[in-house]
Amino acid sequence: MKVLLSLILLLSISFSSAQTDGQEWTLEACIQYAIDNNISIKQSELDVKNADIDKSDAIGNLLPSVNANLSNSWASGLTQNVTTGVLENQTVRNFSAGATASITLFDGLANIRQVHRAKLAQLAGKYSLNKMKDDIVLSVANAYLQILVSKQTLENLKEQNKVTQEQIAQTQAQIDSGTLPEGDLLQLEATSADEQQQIVVAQNDVRIARINLAQILLIEDYQNFRIADDTYDIPVTPLLNKTPEEIIQEAKKDRYEVKIAEQNLAIAEKDLQIARGAYYPTLSGFVNFNTRESSRERFGRGGIDEDNPTQEIGVVESTGETVVAPNFETLALEPLDFFDQLDRNQGTSYGVQLNIPIFNGNATRNQVERSKVNVMRSEYNLQQAKLDLESNVYQAYVDAQGAARSYEAAQKSVKAQQTAFEYAKERFEVGMINSVNFAQSQLSLTQAKNRLTNAKYNYIFRLKVLELYFGERPIEYE
Repeated sequence: MKVLLSLILLLSISFSSAQTDGQEWTLEACIQYAIDNNISIKQSELDVKNADIDKSDAIGNLLPSVNANLSNSWASGLTQNVTTGVLENQTVRNFSAGATASITLFDGLANIRQVHRAKLAQLAGKYSLNKMKDDIVLSVANAYLQILVSKQTLENLKEQNKVTQEQIAQTQAQIDSGTLPEGDLLQLEATSADEQQQIVVAQNDVRIARINLAQILLIEDYQNFRIADDTYDIPVTPLLNKTPEEIIQEAKKDRYEVKIAEQNLAIAEKDLQIARGAYYPTLSGFVNFNTRESSRERFGRGGIDEDNPTQEIGVVESTGETVVAPNFETLALEPLDFFDQLDRNQGTSYGVQLNIPIFNGNATRNQVERSKVNVMRSEYNLQQAKLDLESNVYQAYVDAQGAARSYEAAQKSVKAQQTAFEYAKERFEVGMINSVNFAQSQLSLTQAKNRLTNAKYNYIFRLKVLELYFGERPIEYE
């Protein structure tokens, strides 16, 4: 769902944001404040951010991975000379560096499908966030309208008591003139006291309703929280002339409950594809570069050894004559320059690797079966979401029709009670009825007005809910 469309459209005409101390809050301001500050919405926004990160991870899996390594170590005793590969007794410092790049060439299309799945999850997260906003908007609208109902009820009671006070003054004058007994005044005073008690209760109802809305908005300053004093008319809408089936068709296209279930089904189907991809071989490619440097001294050839200028290298088989060669001295040389060694000792390797799954204890097969179960569960959830939507639309349609009839009946009742009250007032003023009958007529009028107030705002709310199901939304969530 998105914003309570026409509810905002209807109730926010000429509204201006009022969010500072001493100012009155409009319905529009309350809704926007709730969306911006509600903790549940903020948590859903974090879920959307996590979905965005998961999508980035999935895209990253399609890219090559590059890793570099550096190592500097010291060794003593029988260790390998890193430049010659020969084991020697030595104490030496060795440095090595390398870099490896690898990329998955084929993995049963798992990485590509992970990207698709991440996009579906991202969309499902946004739908869930918007549904959470819808729930909060609905809660705020309900609480806001309850304040309006309570305030109107209070005004009706004050109006009733004002009439009673006028009658008390008129009766006192008639008693003073001797045309009425004093008992009529006592009854009116008792009626006034009862009305004043009802006014106190109604004032408390207004305060409680206001606190309830403030708590939904997470506003702690209850005392200074006020809503705008506005009256609202019944909106003109053709929706009640449509059939529930028409509204249901529109709702299925637009309601987040169904969209979330559809996305969850698509995610489950994608998970099944990913699970089946584990049956396929995985092909990857790699390239590696490495080099090394050592503090081990080098050995080179010097001049002829003066003490032992020749050395025997063999014997002539036919004559038995010894063959000699010059005997050069072995010199210990300083290691080559650091960067010179890195340049001389560098090497590169590259290739491809194929991994073929043969048997893994039925893990892949079982994961595929689990994914199939999740697909069936998601299909059932989607069916249930559509059934629930149909039920909710029918309920909203019946509620709106019932609210319309109730509002019409309440209007007729107020009109009839107003006529009866005017007639009773005239008769009371000429002494044809007593104060008890007059008070009863006045009470009946007030009760009828209170019923009309409840019926009116209930009818407005039911119409807006129905319009929401039909997809009439002038405001979109981001």
